[in-house]
Amino acid sequence: MIKIYHNPRCQKSREGLQLLESTGKKIQVIKYLEDTPTVLELTQIIETLEISPIELVRTKEEIWKKIYKNLELSDQEIIKAMVENPRLIERPIVIHDNKAVIGRPIENIERIL
Repeated sequence: MIKIYHNPRCQKSREGLQLLESTGKKIQVIKYLEDTPTVLELTQIIETLEISPIELVRTKEEIWKKIYKNLELSDQEIIKAMVENPRLIERPIVIHDNKAVIGRPIENIERIL
């Protein structure tokens, strides 16, 4: 099964979901703003993505600029910030067969299908 961490209000996320739906494969859609991943889940996602936590942060979000931008945060503190403020999580995230990508650009998703 393919998982997508999805924000329906985001055009790139909608495009990613549309691409996945076109495959005919079974998809689990997780609306992460409503069903926020736990610290453990987000840590596992970051490990699967093979990135550092800061690479998953939407650093142009107002909340990041207001609260976190000028702080020296550990990886765990960055993950906690994303769990507390899920709008900070880059989107969409697609996981398939123990591989994961951030679907920006959408071609990233094609690499793991």
